[in-house]
Amino acid sequence: MNDPMSRNTPAWTRPIHSTGAAFWFGCDAAFGLVAYVGGTTRLLGLTARWIVRGLFVRKVRFGWPALYAQMVRVGVGSIGVIVLVSTCIGLILALQMAPPLQDFGQTEKVANIIAIAVFRELGPLISAIVLTGFAGASIAAEIGTMAVNEEIEALEAHALNPVRFLVVPRLLATVLSLIVLAVIGDCVAVIAGYSIGVLKLGIPSGIYITNTIEQLDVADFLTGLFKAGVFGGLIGAIACHNGLAVTGGAAGVGKSTTTTVVHSIVAIIFTDLLFTAVFYTLGWN
Repeated sequence: MNDPMSRNTPAWTRPIHSTGAAFWFGCDAAFGLVAYVGGTTRLLGLTARWIVRGLFVRKVRFGWPALYAQMVRVGVGSIGVIVLVSTCIGLILALQMAPPLQDFGQTEKVANIIAIAVFRELGPLISAIVLTGFAGASIAAEIGTMAVNEEIEALEAHALNPVRFLVVPRLLATVLSLIVLAVIGDCVAVIAGYSIGVLKLGIPSGIYITNTIEQLDVADFLTGLFKAGVFGGLIGAIACHNGLAVTGGAAGVGKSTTTTVVHSIVAIIFTDLLFTAVFYTLGWN
């Protein structure tokens, strides 16, 4: 507003300037998104390369102790939250689906709906969102603090690759932990729905179990695990990428933590939509 050029600009040209400014802003945002996605993808490629080398090249040691430590921190620490959230999801689904099904005399179909919704969709999705807040932010803050304190530069000065020693164990632990957590969440949600269906809705236990088993097949279970693995890779890659890119001291670490949670959730939802569309097209739904 205080720019002298703005006062000397004719009124009829100001809409043109505003349109041009909006266009360039959109271009900058698009280029930034492409650069961000490219950087994250490159980090995934480097991580996969180091994993393969660590497993199949004798001269390169794979950091099993670091992987175990990260799995305990990321996976074991999240079990309690996953169990609590999955229990609530199972109870909510049973209580919400019972009234409309009762109108058609199909209350026992609650078991079918809970089974298919949890194993295909909600189990991996809810576990991924919980793990984003629990582990993704922690990884970004941890690596970001290392970047601010120049610990990553110290690793490079000693000829130690940061991707190998920092990213690989965290990303791999996130993938493996989320697969296991998704299975735990699936089982807990189904058991919670079973308890409401049998104790509250009066569905016979045998019918509930039979409907659940008949509704599910191996494809439902495997697609859920595949989604969980991809979601875990997204969380780990985004968290590590944001952590390595931190600048600006403590404020940069806080910003990196916030953007990690936001970017991870957006990426998870978009990827889940993509998988659902592909599975529907292939007839796997």
